Amino acid sequence: MSMDLQQAVRSYSFAERSKSELLIASKLLLALVSFSPKEKEGGRRMIISLMDAIRTEIDFAHNSTGNIEFQKAINHVNEAISLTESGQFGLAAEKVAKSISAVTTVAQAAWQVLDERGLL
Repeated sequence: MSMDLQQAVRSYSFAERSKSELLIASKLLLALVSFSPKEKEGGRRMIISLMDAIRTEIDFAHNSTGNIEFQKAINHVNEAISLTESGQFGLAAEKVAKSISAVTTVAQAAWQVLDERGLL
């Protein structure tokens, strides 16, 4: 997908913000594994809320840019939420990692456009 300068700036900004949020979600999912059973229930609910908020942010990015990689990231977050609901935190973290990869693809493509224009 070819990007103009304005789209590159928006895509890069959305992708980097999404990546940061997803990295936090991934770390929290991995931490949940070591929680006591009593703590896991509250932690599970909180991480699901966080991932739902991240999904909303990525959906906004997708709607604003039309970049299919954002849709792929949303799909992976949806899978991560389902896995988290069933207590499969390690597998959920793997899905979040795939989402991180998708948004990183967007950031890299936007970075290339910005670099070619001498803006970085």
